Amino acid sequence: MELYTPVLVLAALAALFAVGSVALSALTGPARYNRAKLDSYECGIEPTPQAIGGRFPVKYYITAMLFIVFDIEIIFLYPWAVQFDAMGWFGLVEMVVFIATVFVAYVYVWRRGGLEWD
Repeated sequence: MELYTPVLVLAALAALFAVGSVALSALTGPARYNRAKLDSYECGIEPTPQAIGGRFPVKYYITAMLFIVFDIEIIFLYPWAVQFDAMGWFGLVEMVVFIATVFVAYVYVWRRGGLEWD
């Protein structure tokens, strides 16, 4: 437990800082709300009204899925590259299976038209 004490103290300080910053800004910040601040913002374009539960094109979800797949791939590839020599054949086979899985997701997105930017 003695080894984890600095990590726990740092985590507690980080949590205290995060909660304290939000609480302090809520207490001391100006509370002048107007319609423009409360209105939705869409990249400088006037917001278009949508019915509740409006439909979004599937392309948004496919793009999000593509981002998540490749983001997670990079997160797993970095530690593997650092410890490549220590893992031996097991690490190589494990990463081939992982890359094959990611490739299947990539082909799926490609076939669904997620890489076409019209």
